[in-house]
Amino acid sequence: MLGLMQDWPLTVDRIIERAARFAEDSEVVSRRCDGTLARTTYAALHDRARQVSAALRAMGIGNGDRVATLSMNSAEHLEAWYGTMGIGAVLHTLNPRLHPDQIAWIANHASDRVLILDAPFVPIVQQVHDRMPVEHYIVISDDGIVPDNSFGAIAYEDWIAGRGTDAAWGGFDENTACGLCYTSGTTGNPKGVLYSHRSNVLHAMMAVTKDALGVGYQDTVMPVVPMFHANAWALAFAAPMMGARMVLPGFGLDGASLYALFDGERVTISAAVPTLWLGLMDYLKAGNLKLPHLQFVAIGGAALPERVLRAFETEYDVRIGHAWGMTEMSPIGTVCRVPRELADGPFDDQLPHKLRQGVPPFSVEIRTVDDKGDEQVWGEGKSGHLQVRGVAVSKGYFGGEGGDILDSEGWFDTGDLAEIDKHGSVKLTDRAKDVIKSGGEWISSIDLENALLSHPDVANAAAIAMPDPKWGERPMMIVQAEPGASPDADGLRAFLDGRIAKWWMPDEFVFVDAIPLGATGKVNKRALRELYVTQAPASN
Repeated sequence: MLGLMQDWPLTVDRIIERAARFAEDSEVVSRRCDGTLARTTYAALHDRARQVSAALRAMGIGNGDRVATLSMNSAEHLEAWYGTMGIGAVLHTLNPRLHPDQIAWIANHASDRVLILDAPFVPIVQQVHDRMPVEHYIVISDDGIVPDNSFGAIAYEDWIAGRGTDAAWGGFDENTACGLCYTSGTTGNPKGVLYSHRSNVLHAMMAVTKDALGVGYQDTVMPVVPMFHANAWALAFAAPMMGARMVLPGFGLDGASLYALFDGERVTISAAVPTLWLGLMDYLKAGNLKLPHLQFVAIGGAALPERVLRAFETEYDVRIGHAWGMTEMSPIGTVCRVPRELADGPFDDQLPHKLRQGVPPFSVEIRTVDDKGDEQVWGEGKSGHLQVRGVAVSKGYFGGEGGDILDSEGWFDTGDLAEIDKHGSVKLTDRAKDVIKSGGEWISSIDLENALLSHPDVANAAAIAMPDPKWGERPMMIVQAEPGASPDADGLRAFLDGRIAKWWMPDEFVFVDAIPLGATGKVNKRALRELYVTQAPASN
């Protein structure tokens, strides 16, 4: 027997339609490139998103077509977001921090037909547009002027000007593809995670709950985490869903710029990687400033330094939600939670729980397994392979990359090692993959090594992560020279310049006679970490 409930498709166009109807005057504030603030409302944003839909339709864009963005957080990005998704097309967020060659590769893999980009990113596209499948380029700029380019870009405002606001939205299955976000290619080429309308709506509903991000109508939400990081950790859906005011910081992510918005716009909820909170904390301390309006901050993407958590909670009275997730999880996986019996106790008693990655919200299942695949019992302090499953967890990659990524019971292996306490709270203990996480961004050790190994004087190379007080981790490169060769750090940096993203550049180069190898001939990175991470290396 089936229930007698209505079939009400969970499609994301309903989110912005609800915001326009029930929170029509709630502001969406964007910082422009020139530092000024632009203000709009959900009602106006909704209408302009429908104009985007009409403009896309005029280009022949329809269900399943990929529309890419290369953009920071702004009202125009949100308009493009909902205008694309509303007609059943797939919104593909490209990461402008990647090397241009990687951006071109991803755009080709995704078969992007349209690219909507911020004016400051025109030089990036100029380098690689002839290697991309994009048919139409749309540029968002403060003054409506498109920078000089050779790929026929048109201005965003000209593109939507005069378009109607009656574009048909929805009407398709809730499992229709909605958004596409690529992983960082930590074990080879990047892989596309293809979200559905249903998964995005359910994930947003999970995110707004009190023990997750806790977003409500009375809040002012500022997602510092960019929209190209897995939907700004759901806030691009969650805030409009609840009708909360939104503040979008654009390119201004330094401490002074963030503080101006936190204070001036009375922001109550925010989210970002630890590096940005370190910059803000330094600015606050230098100016003896406070955060009287900010109530909750989600911090994820990298391990949270204790000094950051302690400062925000004890000096600025801001509650920290230490979180963990993955692109494949939409991305929220866990958020820290203090046991009820400690909730009113001393901060130092709560601290160990606040530093854990935390408990999964409803709709996310977790477990750890040993090397044989046997499930481990919680609370025994054993570290195992962390696996997840749920309504917003990927079951495969776009284009079939990576093959079948689930086991026979539907579990996805995260590649992380973790232990789970008796409360179900996760603590990450290591990573199974040899990747480096710097400022919340992954650096592929494989790609870094391969780039250096093309140097004629380098016989072997291994990249490992070194702890860094600001970025969490920074790459160190261990180099074995060809016989008779004498490469130096400056020369290798010059060689890598242009071959890798600038922020991937190793902080240190260590030269050794021989890099240790394992039994199968692979580099023994565990031995390298034990040697160099635990003691100061001789480097240059």
